[in-house]
Amino acid sequence: MRLDHIGIAVSSIDEKLKTWQQCFGIELRAIEEVPDQKVRVAVLPVGDVNIELLEPLGDDSTVRKFIDKRGEGVHHLCFKVADIEKVLSDMRAKGIVLIDEKPRFGASGKRIAFIHPKSTGGVLIELTE
Repeated sequence: MRLDHIGIAVSSIDEKLKTWQQCFGIELRAIEEVPDQKVRVAVLPVGDVNIELLEPLGDDSTVRKFIDKRGEGVHHLCFKVADIEKVLSDMRAKGIVLIDEKPRFGASGKRIAFIHPKSTGGVLIELTE
C-alpha cells in the first residue's frame, strides 16, 4: 500500500490550477470528467504522489456539498492497493464502515472504493487498484 494521491476540493479548476502552477511549478498531467461522481479532475504529479483538484459538476455533486459545508480544501487521501476486493473484504470483517461495498470506476478508469470517515478519524479515504 502506498499513497497514490491527495484530493483537493475546489470551486474552479481553472482558477486553482494557476495557483498550483505559479507557486510550485507543477505541470498539469490531465483533466478529465468523471460523470458517475459528478466531478472534473485535474491531475498534478508531485514525485510519486499526485495532487487531484476536484471540481463539482453540479449542485448534487458530493464535492459541491463538501465545499458548501466545509469550504475548499483537502477532501480525501487515496491509497493504492494490489487487490481492492480483498482489502474491502478484510475491512468489512474488521467492522470498518465502507461507503463502497464493491469497487467502482473512477478517474483514469481505475477501480476505486471509499471508506467512511467515521472509521478513520474524520478523514475520507479512497482506495485505488
